[in-house]
Amino acid sequence: MENNFNLQEYLADGAEVIVKDAIKASLKNPKESLFLANFAKHTRKASKIRQDYEKKGQNIPIFLIASITSSCNLHCTGCYSRANDACNDDEPLNQLSGDEWEDIFAQARNLGISFIVLAGGEPMIREDVIVKASQFNEILFPIFTNGTLLDKDYLKLFDENRNLVPIFSIEGDEEVTDLRRGEGVYNQLLNSMDLMKRNNIIFGSSLTFTKGNLSNLLSREYINQLRDFGCKVVFFIEYVPVNEDTVELAPGDDEREMLLNELELLRKEYDDMLFLSFPGDEKTSGGCLAAGRGFFHINSHGGAEPCPASPYSDINVRDCSLLEALDSKLFMSLRDGGILLDDHEGGCVLFEHKEEVERILNE
Repeated sequence: MENNFNLQEYLADGAEVIVKDAIKASLKNPKESLFLANFAKHTRKASKIRQDYEKKGQNIPIFLIASITSSCNLHCTGCYSRANDACNDDEPLNQLSGDEWEDIFAQARNLGISFIVLAGGEPMIREDVIVKASQFNEILFPIFTNGTLLDKDYLKLFDENRNLVPIFSIEGDEEVTDLRRGEGVYNQLLNSMDLMKRNNIIFGSSLTFTKGNLSNLLSREYINQLRDFGCKVVFFIEYVPVNEDTVELAPGDDEREMLLNELELLRKEYDDMLFLSFPGDEKTSGGCLAAGRGFFHINSHGGAEPCPASPYSDINVRDCSLLEALDSKLFMSLRDGGILLDDHEGGCVLFEHKEEVERILNE
């Protein structure tokens, strides 16, 4: 499949669709539309940079996921980061500094990476890093946040820097959200969304879908509710098992097919909203996009990992460039060894092959 599949063309086309849909969703917001029109020019330049690297035999992904802190102020049930000891209450020692993240963002821009997801822990704990990110207008930074730390300073920062787009994590209604995230979190989320809406700042929501809740999250009743909140971007994030006991919650092919079909309909019905899924349609993209095929992950200590759901690393960006990290032994073995292209029942292909990933890491 890989031999007949042009990955760079697929990624470039995907970026173009995202930007076009985002512009359409922001037509009533002049400040946002102006930024996105300029950003569209940057994505075309970035695509050319990636194509030039491809001619040299080097694939550059379009996305980077940056976990800018391991600290979080919530204790969400089923948190993947806490399950992997990648998240805690205190600010851990030896995390990347704001200046180190600034250098990573600059390297990413120069490589043609157009989207950097800021994650955690809770990323809004690291205001210093988010301020650094605001300086890179060539890159769009979705900030995946629990929404509890929004204040006047952040509102001003988001208003003045439209490349920063808060994505609020919400589980559904108040009962479901508070059950997972803690009592009162749902109302804090609604207050944050209302502040964003009243200040005319674009924001989105992140919905983790499982085998059991996908139909509810896709219902027009729920989508209408999100639109009423002021939400312009909706990410559907596929649930990845935190251990063997939760494998049955992972979506399978039936759920993925349902999501693809419904997303196509939603994009036609709601032209004032943008709908995205992660990790996306692996069949269309020629397999899993982790390990630098379409994205990779840098943890808060600088370890370059295939994906947040596969927290394994054999190289640290403190000791090498992003370009060198993309050619790490682990990444190259995963890309060249066929694991990422393997069919799998549900959840994450790297989770299903974690013993093989660990074997590669320890060779």
